[in-house]
Amino acid sequence: MKAAQIGGTPLVSVPKLDLQAALAAVDVDPSLTIQEQCYAKLRHCIMVGAIPPGTQLTMRGLADAFHMSPTPIREAVRRLSSEHAIEILGNRRMQIPTMTLQRFADLLALRETLESHAAARALPYVSDIAIAELRAIDARMDEKVTEDAVDELIVLNQHFHKGIYELNPYHAAMNCIESVWLQIGPSQRVAGDRIRDHYLVDHHKVILSALEKRNEALLVDALVKDIRAGAALIETSLGGGDRLLSSVA
Repeated sequence: MKAAQIGGTPLVSVPKLDLQAALAAVDVDPSLTIQEQCYAKLRHCIMVGAIPPGTQLTMRGLADAFHMSPTPIREAVRRLSSEHAIEILGNRRMQIPTMTLQRFADLLALRETLESHAAARALPYVSDIAIAELRAIDARMDEKVTEDAVDELIVLNQHFHKGIYELNPYHAAMNCIESVWLQIGPSQRVAGDRIRDHYLVDHHKVILSALEKRNEALLVDALVKDIRAGAALIETSLGGGDRLLSSVA
């Protein structure tokens, strides 16, 4: 285990990074070009927090982890840099950006706005089959909570939320939502040692109830509470207490 850093301050312990194993565990469409596969794998690892904030990377290190030349990786790095998921430092070095309270406050407010909109727009397309599929994801999450399986929980949580928003066949906000997830992801994993705290109140059950009732107000309220419960863990890691949650209330 090693101490992860946010904003330069050692915080909680996270597993030592094994980038090669993390990348190998990501399934991508084999029909994609090599450049697209590199981008998809690295993007997924960042979004689910497999690479902690402040982690320094090199093109050679990424090439070794991917078992390929740096050429196809450069385009993936360029795209992720434009999405604020990788910070270019110079001297051929780069890092996963660190998080600050102010940046996190902006991302939290944006996430609440985008996901509330996406959930409300998806509600007319909800079916009993879709609810059953979401319940199955939530049941798997309950199992992972008891196992303290943080990595699996983060992935399943994203599947749960995405499963709601993409019920809307147009889901125009989804790319924007994933952009926010991409920037928050590394810090989300750092807070993983307190993952059980997030599920002291299971907001997903309320979300499912709201979907069954086709109740938009209840759905949005439960969704925002779920987002804020997870945000509280990250905020504590940033040393902000409950100030951010108060500021966006």
